Amino acid sequence: MSEPTNKNEEMINNFLRISDELNQLKDVDTILDRTLLEVRALVNADAGSIFLVEDGQLRFSYVHNDTLFAKDATNAAVYSSVTVPITEHSIVGYSALSGEMLVIDDAYNLSPDLPFKFNDSYDKTTGYRTTSILTIPLKIAQGKLVGVMQIINAKDSEGRSIPFDNQAKTYIPLFANNTAIAIERGILTRELILRMMKMAELRDPTETAAHVQRVGAYSAEIYHRYALNKGIPVKELKRTKDLLRLAAMLHDVGKVGISDAILKKPGKLTDDEFDIIKLHTVYGGRLFENSTSDLDAMCRDIALNHHERWTGGGYPGHMNDLFDGPPHIGTHSKSGEEIPLVARVCALADVYDALTSPRSYKEPFTEERTLEIINKDSGTHFDPEIVDAFLQIYDVILAIRAKYA
Repeated sequence: MSEPTNKNEEMINNFLRISDELNQLKDVDTILDRTLLEVRALVNADAGSIFLVEDGQLRFSYVHNDTLFAKDATNAAVYSSVTVPITEHSIVGYSALSGEMLVIDDAYNLSPDLPFKFNDSYDKTTGYRTTSILTIPLKIAQGKLVGVMQIINAKDSEGRSIPFDNQAKTYIPLFANNTAIAIERGILTRELILRMMKMAELRDPTETAAHVQRVGAYSAEIYHRYALNKGIPVKELKRTKDLLRLAAMLHDVGKVGISDAILKKPGKLTDDEFDIIKLHTVYGGRLFENSTSDLDAMCRDIALNHHERWTGGGYPGHMNDLFDGPPHIGTHSKSGEEIPLVARVCALADVYDALTSPRSYKEPFTEERTLEIINKDSGTHFDPEIVDAFLQIYDVILAIRAKYA
């Protein structure tokens, strides 16, 4: 009798630990990543995905697959823009509609009497072989559906796909309830930041939701690759990435302090007008004067420093006291590692997006021309190691552009 009891206690303790750690995370993508990592570990599953409810549909939002993707690497598949209707015809749609957990031992041997079918298009595209599937609706209070989680291919000790056991069927739905709460909180956090940026968009039409989400995602993934290159421990990598995606979305929030006459001017700015534009970095930094969290501190570092340049010549430069006196540009610019790492990352993400996006004064640059500029400015405008990381994940960058077009 003692062995099952010990296993139950271990599982419960794991749930408590994981729930506590999920509550420390800020961004919804990091929460999804951690959820899949922990659930798959608990049931020894090879793969998993999470779909979130968006505009009455299920949007493919995160994926893990140990067979297809290198562990801890950046992954373009995360940014696939796929939606599934909430109907009984698909496995995830049926689970969402019915509110039921579905346990499938063999995806290719479903009863023809079932209303739903297994969609094998992903397997055909990738060469993967889906066998066992555990599909769980993610609900919060009052039964509100947040999304659906699929855990795929439970493994035995020799790595062979097997059906999910009774322990998985019992405990994973309980874990899903706590997960849904964390996911909902992550979604609300991102929506709050997007609302803040809508205020900036009222002043500057280029500060769109798509722009800030692209810059946030570019920054997060560039940093991920850079951190792997530098041997930064995975736990630290993921913690910084969690904050960076959100903080980078607020890089230009200081533009709320710049007048419409300058922000919305269709032609080229005068030197005096550009000097005023530069102050958006100072206004942005000052918004986070009373930093009460690591996220606030990172938001300040990025808002203040994302226009500094690797070899100097950027702005706003050094200031004795950011919060002293009227907004002003510092006496001399920062350079190299004086510039916070997260701001160096965001600088490249922001410039790449500006170059590849249309503006009132220019058409979008081609990818070829954009890459020429970034390569030319590596080691002058940009930290060359950041550029290297960007180029190493260029497929992910293009996937992000497509998702947030």
